[in-house]
Amino acid sequence: MKKIKAQLAKLIFLGLFLFPIALISQEEKEFKPKINWNITSQIWLRYSDLNDGSLIYDEPASEFLDISIRRLRIPVSSQITPKIFAYAIFGGNNYNFKNKTFSLDVLDLYVEYKFAKFLEVGVGKSGWQGLNRWNIRSAKTMMGLDSPLFTLNSVEKNDDLGRLFGVWLKGQTGQFDYRIAFNRPFAVINIPDGEVNFANSKPRVKTSSYVKYQFFEHESNKSAYQTGTYMQTKKVFNIGAGFQHQEKAMSNGDAKLESTTLYDIKHFAADSFLNLPLANGNAITAYLGFFDYDFGENYIRNVGANNPTTGGGTDFNGAGVAFPMIGTGTTWYTQFGYAFKQTEILSQPMIIQPNIAIQHSNWDALEDNMTVFDFTINFLLDGSHNNKFSLGYQHRPIFDATTLKQKAYKGMAVLQYQISVK
Repeated sequence: MKKIKAQLAKLIFLGLFLFPIALISQEEKEFKPKINWNITSQIWLRYSDLNDGSLIYDEPASEFLDISIRRLRIPVSSQITPKIFAYAIFGGNNYNFKNKTFSLDVLDLYVEYKFAKFLEVGVGKSGWQGLNRWNIRSAKTMMGLDSPLFTLNSVEKNDDLGRLFGVWLKGQTGQFDYRIAFNRPFAVINIPDGEVNFANSKPRVKTSSYVKYQFFEHESNKSAYQTGTYMQTKKVFNIGAGFQHQEKAMSNGDAKLESTTLYDIKHFAADSFLNLPLANGNAITAYLGFFDYDFGENYIRNVGANNPTTGGGTDFNGAGVAFPMIGTGTTWYTQFGYAFKQTEILSQPMIIQPNIAIQHSNWDALEDNMTVFDFTINFLLDGSHNNKFSLGYQHRPIFDATTLKQKAYKGMAVLQYQISVK
């Protein structure tokens, strides 16, 4: 009798184990996975008015003209089953004259499981983080040429182009769209020396979230990367808010010493996004966001996108095209673009979209506010981001190294061609 009960228990256990597998197998038989992929590249022709004292391989340079590939992205995705989604991005940034190599990095690689529309769970390396809409945005659909980079607030310090390993929950219910992420940042090797910087300690979990309320059409939450502009194709108005927190992420010295002060990262943001097709066939895209960054006492970081220099710099900004982009303090950021209805220019169907972006920051470390302007005109051939020319100009402030007050402005002009094929 005991032997019969034992065998029966084994059969029941085996049945319970195999039943969901059988269901999944049946589900997979009925569902035919499809692999989607494309290649997107952004090629830059740029003229830069360089910061004072800039050097290019030890030779002084006040201006520079260069050609580079700003971004290369090869996204690959597949809905493996109705519940399981896999995603990867291969690519890189800033392929230029300073490096002969043309490596493809694994930027994203993750899987997600969908329990319901209101709950999906993902794990892997990704850009799924909270805080604001533009924490990581779609490079392909950006309205501005290369902004807003300050939202990548830890870029290449303890992340990989904004990506981290972690687990996240996301979903949509009613008008609400949410994400909450638990990521493990990369270890920092460099030791801060006196000034607050990213700590060389065991990386604590970075917790972040972003919730938005959607008034009109709903946006897809399939990807972490939010659309920059829909032009005439979608009516969207959202408001959202979020946070990021990482314990003991910053320090003013060797994190292993008792004399060193450690700081938590504590960020908060609130924003709104509008994309409104108009009755006359044109369209408006607008964004307004408030950001409160706390990296610790007087943290400040100069960043120059795709910087052409190799050293030097006598002003506070440092070399090349850098300016005080990220720091402890508050920022207001706004974008506004106007897309004219599609017309023909030289027999080519085209949408023209001029736009402006302004970052106005009150960084604790500086004596004056920091304001940078980005002006861009997009020429979308066939009305698509797949074939797009952009002409942009960035007007950046220069700060004196001694007084920490603004002393001048310098500029950078870029002609970009974006091509996307699959």
